[in-house]
Amino acid sequence: MSHTVQIQTKLRDREAVRAACRRLSLPEPVHGTAALFSDSATGLIIQLPGWQYPAVVDTELGTVQYDNYGGAWGEQARLDALLQAYAVETARLEARRRGFAVQEQKLPDGSIQLFIQEGY
Repeated sequence: MSHTVQIQTKLRDREAVRAACRRLSLPEPVHGTAALFSDSATGLIIQLPGWQYPAVVDTELGTVQYDNYGGAWGEQARLDALLQAYAVETARLEARRRGFAVQEQKLPDGSIQLFIQEGY
């Protein structure tokens, strides 16, 4: 039986954030406080390629703070890729915790389809 799922992502799982960064070949996120343009943010600091300021993930709230000045200081697509990678890694980690096998397929439109089955 097949099921289609839509996910609204809140970034609460530190392990999945780290796995998403590895998936995208980003530096390992570190916990700290980072300066944004006119503010600062505390959480897991992620430096996205080509971004002037980092993205900062608050896993307590599940939010991401960033300042890319409407794309002038960093491509929105980089953050979108991080959110997609986080959603995939969260699903993979949870499925494996429950003993399910996971396969994935990248689709032509850039989305990722996961196949989750009982057992390995």
